[in-house]
Amino acid sequence: MPSVKEHPASERSGPALKSVTRDAHQRRIDRAVALIEQAIARGEEPPELHRLAEAASFSPFHFHRVYRAMTGETTGQTVARLRLLQGLRLLASAERSITEAALAVGYQTPQAFTRAFRQSVGGTPSELRAEPERLWREIERLSLPAESPSEESPPLRVEVVSVDPFQVLALRVTGAYPEQNDGFGRLFGWAAERGLLDTLSGLYGVPWDDRRDVPPQACAFDCMIALGAPVQPDAGDGLHTVRLGGGRYARVRHVGAFDGLEALTDALLARWLPDSGESLRDAPLHHEYLDDPDEVPEPLLRTDIYLPLQDRD
Repeated sequence: MPSVKEHPASERSGPALKSVTRDAHQRRIDRAVALIEQAIARGEEPPELHRLAEAASFSPFHFHRVYRAMTGETTGQTVARLRLLQGLRLLASAERSITEAALAVGYQTPQAFTRAFRQSVGGTPSELRAEPERLWREIERLSLPAESPSEESPPLRVEVVSVDPFQVLALRVTGAYPEQNDGFGRLFGWAAERGLLDTLSGLYGVPWDDRRDVPPQACAFDCMIALGAPVQPDAGDGLHTVRLGGGRYARVRHVGAFDGLEALTDALLARWLPDSGESLRDAPLHHEYLDDPDEVPEPLLRTDIYLPLQDRD
């Protein structure tokens, strides 16, 4: 079990300072959105992820999670929404034909433009142009993400802790929960064959992808177990050792089914982080699984989320 030292919550200067730090956080995300808008307005390809992360002053390591948490959509969904929005604005002007509007916002053909319209607004570009009131309603709707993060939620119970570095045995799997469960089974089997299972001191995981944005069968996930003694797997085992910890983390506990972990991570990034005065460190967030799902009912399963923070002087 790694050594964990809790830190008292830092004193803030009240709601006024929290509002300032939250606004600053939002402005950083807005800079990335502005780059996407500018590219679409010029008929260019949207900036790559590293350029958006740079504009927002976030590491590419965490940018995609922070962006989704703050906006309620992925950068790809933002691009699709803003392309349609710009297309609608062009249709509102009689100066552009439908073909010209399609090409101006990055669609290769008018047919692709029409398909996107049908899927998003339930009508064709010509139908929208013929119904100005409906067109402007769609412009208003697409001006904001479909699912903006909600502030109407209970306060988060977040602890800032220091975690001493510790070694884990890891296995990368691709897939949903059944594949992840099989991955942990392989780790347990490896440890059992070597008489090490009794030294098991913790179960951990690193989710590299978000199941809401990546097809379950394509999600990369690191299954990890901590054992009581250093281990060195053979190259042919498909396992490797990883160091976790070694720094400060924001820790929040999730109780319930594993499929609620993404929503709680969003809340940590969108609601707690902007007000905390903390900055993210270039290390993966990880989970610690405190209960065995074969023994504990799903509504009572406890999982701690660890978000890496920069050290303070």
